[in-house]
Amino acid sequence: MKSKSRREFSAGGVVYRKLEVRNSKHETVWLVCKHSGYHRWVLPKGLVEKGESLKDTAVREVEEECGVRAKVIAKIPEPERYVYTMAGQKVFKLVTYFLMEYQSGNIKDHSWEMEEVEWLEFDQAVKRVEFKGAKEVLEKAKKIRDELKLKQKLI
Repeated sequence: MKSKSRREFSAGGVVYRKLEVRNSKHETVWLVCKHSGYHRWVLPKGLVEKGESLKDTAVREVEEECGVRAKVIAKIPEPERYVYTMAGQKVFKLVTYFLMEYQSGNIKDHSWEMEEVEWLEFDQAVKRVEFKGAKEVLEKAKKIRDELKLKQKLI
């Protein structure tokens, strides 16, 4: 007999990239992806594999799903929590996200799991992701990045 519910633990990344625009000025863009299964814009994430840390899962999933390598800058507090139903079974999902900075790779090398992957300015990224939880995670990530950027300027 199948259980009526189960728990899933995932990890993912909120990846930003600094682009030089002109005269040493930079623009920051954020990574978003469109899932090929449910055709919605999301942040990259995936299930934690046995023996894998949350951080390692996030790095792996960003690379697998979006084609880019990124380094973890900070853990985003308060994991995203939601419930969905699959094959008649209720799934309680907990997703831990990390703020990550782009290192290398090309979004054209994304996996089959994603229909599209894009770099967008922050406001566009928030509008593009389709779930409230993802929008909130993006907001938290930007706040952390802005705070770290401010601290670096003060040092």
